[in-house]
Amino acid sequence: MKFSANLGFLWADRPLPDAIRAAHAAGFDAVECHWPYAVPADAVKAALDETGLPLLGLNTVRGNPGENGLSALPGRAADARAAVDQAIAYADATGCGAIHVMAGFAEGPEAHAAFLDTLRHARAQAPDTITLLIEPLNRHDAPGYFLKTTDQAAAILSELDLPGIKLMFDCYHVGRTEGDITTRLKALLPIVGHVQFASLPDRGAPDHGEVHYPYVFDAIAAMGWDRPLGAEYKPGGPTEDTLGWLRR
Repeated sequence: MKFSANLGFLWADRPLPDAIRAAHAAGFDAVECHWPYAVPADAVKAALDETGLPLLGLNTVRGNPGENGLSALPGRAADARAAVDQAIAYADATGCGAIHVMAGFAEGPEAHAAFLDTLRHARAQAPDTITLLIEPLNRHDAPGYFLKTTDQAAAILSELDLPGIKLMFDCYHVGRTEGDITTRLKALLPIVGHVQFASLPDRGAPDHGEVHYPYVFDAIAAMGWDRPLGAEYKPGGPTEDTLGWLRR
């Protein structure tokens, strides 16, 4: 298996270029992040070039406090498009392969229409080298988030019927909301663009909790998935102290 370090959580106490270097030293095959925009893109690109690690993904901005994304918010189309354009520019400058288009807290037909409109804009603006990702968030951590389940996400992708827009399958979020992680992933695999993981229910390292990740990783490998899996967990201390699972 190959693994990607999500630097939104891992080595979050370091400047992003130094976190990239730390991930490389620890043996990760790639990196990803949340909101890198305060760091000049050329500094991130230099660290990526130095280490040889690809940047797999980043998120569109959350917006104002409490919004957690803009793309599904009725009446915020201009802001949502600006967030998408910002993400595309940063991804293009760093060679990043994917953008998670964050939906935000909203519900109802107007939110659904706003989300589709934003995604159509994003696909029209982004080069073919950038995959767009949508991700359901679990109801415990993000109550009221627009995108709630993998079924909802799959229906949206079917309605859009556009190339290069995929599902971000986060084993943590799916496990908290739907369960049956490996069965769900196998059924959805044709529309999955990236896979992430963390322990349940505390979102820690994948070496404890309700899910036995050695089994999950073996099952994913048996599905033929050969791209890096995203370690998006909260270390709760020095990241190096939580990497026993990676060494094993």
